[in-house]
Amino acid sequence: MQIFGVDIGGSGIKGAPVDVERGALVEERFKLLTPHPSGPDLVAEGVKQIIDHFGWTGPIGVTFPGVVTGGSTIRTAANVDKSWIGRDARALFSERLGGLPVTVLNDADAAGVAEMEFGVGHKHRGTVIVLTLGTGIGSAVFVDGQLVPNTELGHLELNGQDAEQWAAARVKQDHELTWEQWASRVQTYLQHVEMLFSPELFVIGGGVSRECEKFLPLIHGVNAEIVPAQLRNTAGIVGAAMRAAG
Repeated sequence: MQIFGVDIGGSGIKGAPVDVERGALVEERFKLLTPHPSGPDLVAEGVKQIIDHFGWTGPIGVTFPGVVTGGSTIRTAANVDKSWIGRDARALFSERLGGLPVTVLNDADAAGVAEMEFGVGHKHRGTVIVLTLGTGIGSAVFVDGQLVPNTELGHLELNGQDAEQWAAARVKQDHELTWEQWASRVQTYLQHVEMLFSPELFVIGGGVSRECEKFLPLIHGVNAEIVPAQLRNTAGIVGAAMRAAG
């Protein structure tokens, strides 16, 4: 069965049809830059452009970089415009897409769902934390395979600020940090999360996971196993489609 997945991030919006039984993209993903300002209308138009690019007319799963409650209402918007807060995202996207059925969920939760079904977390018991390192830090927490939604562990306080302001992949680029310097920050963040949640496994995803060999070997002093995400940066698209499939 094919379902369309769209992954909205602070820097880009990408989507593709997904074979939800295999957890794989059916066609090469299509990506647009996230508009600025990144308010609801402009982002919804970007999603529509991606859907139109494929001529898709069926169910759609959409991720959002913030807390999504009740399957529709946006509660936080750290890396997109604050005008999203309080909006009914499902109604907005469905209306813009001509009434197509739309499912909305947190972006890191979507990536986590995909990794736990088709990636390195498959059949892993205990506590697993999937972290997406990108514009911010997204998180998905699983206990014996069950998702604890909307954890947003990138907003834990670390060194007097949101952790993602200190250790996200964007910070490495913005401050021109070496891999060693950035890995040290990620290590401190992982140690902090481990102290709070004691996971057996950390799964590191997001765009930077493509270069995992440059920083994961530099991380020490964490008891949990640390592995790169298997689906890498397609996990959000796959997870969005999976959730839309029911």
